[in-house]
Amino acid sequence: MKTLRVELSATLAYWTVVDDDWVPVPTADAYLRHLRLGADRAEGTTRVYAGDLALFLGWCAARGCDLLEGARDLHLFVGMLKTTTVERPGSGRGAVRSPGRINHVLSAVRELYCHAVAAGGLDGSVLGMLFMAGDDRFLPAELKGEGSGLRYRARPRHVQRVQRRVHQDGVGRDEVEALLGCCRSWRDRFLVVLLWYSGLRIGEALGLRRSDLHLCASARALGCSVPGPHLHVVDRDGNPNGAHAKSGDRHVPVRPELLACYDHYLAERAACRPAQACDFVLVNLFHEPLGRPMSDHSVRQWLAASSRQAGLDRVVRPHMFRHATANELLARGAGLDVVKELLGHASIRSTEAYLHPDQDRLRAAVEGLGPLRFTAGGEAT
Repeated sequence: MKTLRVELSATLAYWTVVDDDWVPVPTADAYLRHLRLGADRAEGTTRVYAGDLALFLGWCAARGCDLLEGARDLHLFVGMLKTTTVERPGSGRGAVRSPGRINHVLSAVRELYCHAVAAGGLDGSVLGMLFMAGDDRFLPAELKGEGSGLRYRARPRHVQRVQRRVHQDGVGRDEVEALLGCCRSWRDRFLVVLLWYSGLRIGEALGLRRSDLHLCASARALGCSVPGPHLHVVDRDGNPNGAHAKSGDRHVPVRPELLACYDHYLAERAACRPAQACDFVLVNLFHEPLGRPMSDHSVRQWLAASSRQAGLDRVVRPHMFRHATANELLARGAGLDVVKELLGHASIRSTEAYLHPDQDRLRAAVEGLGPLRFTAGGEAT
């Protein structure tokens, strides 16, 4: 089984699973098409899911079993995932899959079955092989829903135990200043300042158009009622660099430092003739293809090289800026609701995952409790 990109229009595409004759697998194709169109997931999401489903469907085909038999023997598929190495090209090639990666594959497989049952392609009894029923009888009353009846919920039967992840540290202010110190262009300085102050995902930053930047005191002349300098994150299909705004459209206020860097960058950008016809904010100025939108891969390569050049102890990755922005905002008194809107989270639970108080803040919190006063006899006063 292989994956194949299917273009529905000039700006809309999704990935599907095909057999050795390049014929789409109907069950997988219907689900992946629904994922892209009905569930409005990104093209890149369908690509990842298609790869996971191709792995499972290829395993079924090699054993000569259908989907019903595949569900019954899913534990054997899990065993294969745990004992074989990754063959596809990429950073994990040749390594054994982690428990978290296996859980991701199994999640895609379960969603395929659920869609097939909903569409009438499979009998609903197959879901009993994938899920078990749990209830809330042992939950504290505060965690139960309204009403006195027993509530049931489905739990996956096949789940790998994952060690609790150590939270990802945000990039430090000193690290950002070191990166800025070794930047050789205003474009690179602008990118670092943009990520530090805005908290944008790298896909959102690379998807920015020049028309999305409203860097003046008032943009009413442009038909925008948002006050003050700001930028707009806009979800667009078909970006040539694969950039995608995961959370949809929103606006983010910006600081004067960003405006100053952008002015210098525009002068630098104007010297690159191929870039003049491109509306993307961040473009290639020093390597081919000149004037084309920057890619996620090129940004990560540049950050890795700059981290080494700046003498940092670790490689800075784009998402570390997002963690840092959230931590800085929360440390300076911004509420979770404010940080949620600025970062573009759909749920405040996602914002809570960015709460990583450092040791100094933990110490300050305990010291803030103040002393206890008591008499010589040991009685508190």
